[in-house]
Amino acid sequence: MLKKISRRNFFLFLLSLIISACKSKADWGGELTIGVINYGGGEEIINQYTQFNKYLAEKIKVYVLLEPAFNENQAIERLKDRSWSLVFAPPGLAALAISRYRYTPLFPLVGDSNLRSIIVVRKDSSLGDLKMLEDQTLVLGQPGSATGYYLPLYNLYGLTLAEILFAPTPTTVLEWVDQGKANAGAVSIAELEIYDSLSKNHQLRILFKDPHSIPPGMLLVGPNVERKNQEYIRQVLNDFPSVFAQEVKYVPNGEVPNYKYMIAVVDRVMAIASQLQNKPARLF
Repeated sequence: MLKKISRRNFFLFLLSLIISACKSKADWGGELTIGVINYGGGEEIINQYTQFNKYLAEKIKVYVLLEPAFNENQAIERLKDRSWSLVFAPPGLAALAISRYRYTPLFPLVGDSNLRSIIVVRKDSSLGDLKMLEDQTLVLGQPGSATGYYLPLYNLYGLTLAEILFAPTPTTVLEWVDQGKANAGAVSIAELEIYDSLSKNHQLRILFKDPHSIPPGMLLVGPNVERKNQEYIRQVLNDFPSVFAQEVKYVPNGEVPNYKYMIAVVDRVMAIASQLQNKPARLF
């Protein structure tokens, strides 16, 4: 009799686990915060993520909150605080989130074929190569940018610069170089092409182009989400209709890109980050 009760209790225990697992998938509860960078600060981003948020909320039975950051600095603070459950991260932020803040890649974002880091100078500048930037003034983008911050600093490792300026947007970087406020500036090829289309009479040329292809950004899940829930979110987003996935620019079923090089770049730059505000700024 005792053996039968024991077996019955065992099966009841297994049944309770199955019910509990199903309940966790159907009724997760709590809140899920979506992080994204919204450089323009406009309200269009709310409409862009409406279908994504609605789908996610319905599937995992959780309140979904969109929390945009207006630049990379704000985004880094959110990553440090682990405030974001899911992040649509461009390459620089993705590498930082993975290497420093324990975020996990889920899917790649739609890539940009012109995402190469370049350093530009005025056409009348006497500078001919990177070594000639010694003791010059350089303007960078915000910390967290792959093309405007991490890669240029990585490529200039070992030099001493007179001063490093930080511009709020890539357009500002190019304007400051064009106006002579800095000897050189770092952006992407795509950003220079946009500037070309808006300012036909600019006086800029490319001093250096980084030879490495930058991997696409990634959709990441944060360490504040339990492991079992991370896997469930992955399954749900893998089945997200492709027409809606295109709106938020991630690739369901996409292969996670190799971030080994980008993480190595971020780690080296983080090691000299405390030097960047100094005058002169020693990049070693």
